[in-house]
Amino acid sequence: MYSKQKTRFSIQTVACLALSLAALLTPANLVSQEMAADDAREQLYAELAEQAAEEQFSIVRKIVKATQPSVVHIEAKKNQKSTVSAGTADAHQRSVIEEAGSGVVLQHRNQTFVVTNYHVVEDSDIENIRIEADGRFFYPTRIEHDSSTDLSVLFTDRSDLDVARIGNNEVQIGDFVVAVGSPFGLSHSVSYGIISAKGRRDLELGPQGVRFQDFLQTDAAINPGNSGGPLINLRGEVIGINTAIASNSGGSDGIGFSIPIQMVMRIARDLIDYGEVRRGFLGVSLDSRYSSEKGRSIGLDLNYGTRVSGITPDSPAEVADFQVGDIILEFGGVKIASDSHLVTEVSLREIGNEVPVKIFRAGKIKLVAVRIQNRRAFDPRD
Repeated sequence: MYSKQKTRFSIQTVACLALSLAALLTPANLVSQEMAADDAREQLYAELAEQAAEEQFSIVRKIVKATQPSVVHIEAKKNQKSTVSAGTADAHQRSVIEEAGSGVVLQHRNQTFVVTNYHVVEDSDIENIRIEADGRFFYPTRIEHDSSTDLSVLFTDRSDLDVARIGNNEVQIGDFVVAVGSPFGLSHSVSYGIISAKGRRDLELGPQGVRFQDFLQTDAAINPGNSGGPLINLRGEVIGINTAIASNSGGSDGIGFSIPIQMVMRIARDLIDYGEVRRGFLGVSLDSRYSSEKGRSIGLDLNYGTRVSGITPDSPAEVADFQVGDIILEFGGVKIASDSHLVTEVSLREIGNEVPVKIFRAGKIKLVAVRIQNRRAFDPRD
């Protein structure tokens, strides 16, 4: 408890205080105080420089030394068809182009493999894909693709490759990261930056696009040739596969995108175990025009969620009693930002898993459980 007391100052006391203050404010004392402040700042700068040299830079050097052996350089020769006109008839001719990219050595069920971007090895035969690892050259024994996430798995029977360590999904905006790859064919180039954003979706990438998107954004310099290389945290763990850049010049403008390693491993495991990706299926059609403004009009004061506009017969959603008009707020504990976000989240769930879903219906929030099924059971073409 605080108390207030009346304090009386004599004229002599006030005078002494005034003289003391005047003495402190003399030019000599002011200069002395400024010099002391400058000295303190110089000391801080010296301490920062020492810490940076001994800690941060040392960590980056250690990261590079530990992870570079698991980063590979990939050269792929691609066959492309082009149409030429010959009088009134059209003829087809083949042209060969070379693509350079990167990859990282990973492992699943004692199967060592190289993961890279699909667009790096697209339209290339096995014998036309050369992998360089620590000065050694070899060719994949088998390839599996998933163009919908822009990922490819290159199988190998080599046992002398260094396997990278995998990070968890606890990636935060502002985390420092290192990107390793082969920009412009310069293998094992390193750049440094931070995670600028998470959950980037609806990006227009390449002529065919990438259907399932949940990118990490980084300002670590990424250039053509970095594709397929790893994004690494300060523990030396791979947290993403570098895939794309947003650029007006064709080079790094400080906006790069990386596929989160959890998505990478989910795809790779399926390609290894089944030879295809077994995507999850919920069975709802979604209203792409739904917005937070429409949510407020029905009493939902949240800026996330997506609206159910249709339900597939006999689907997991119908079994779980989803209804048209439901607003799906969370799926498996993840807040749903948009319809495309939900599609990606569902596609990555393990088949047969039961997932809690939070919905808004008739003015109330409700929790339902749904068991995810294989999308191919409902659409063999997908």
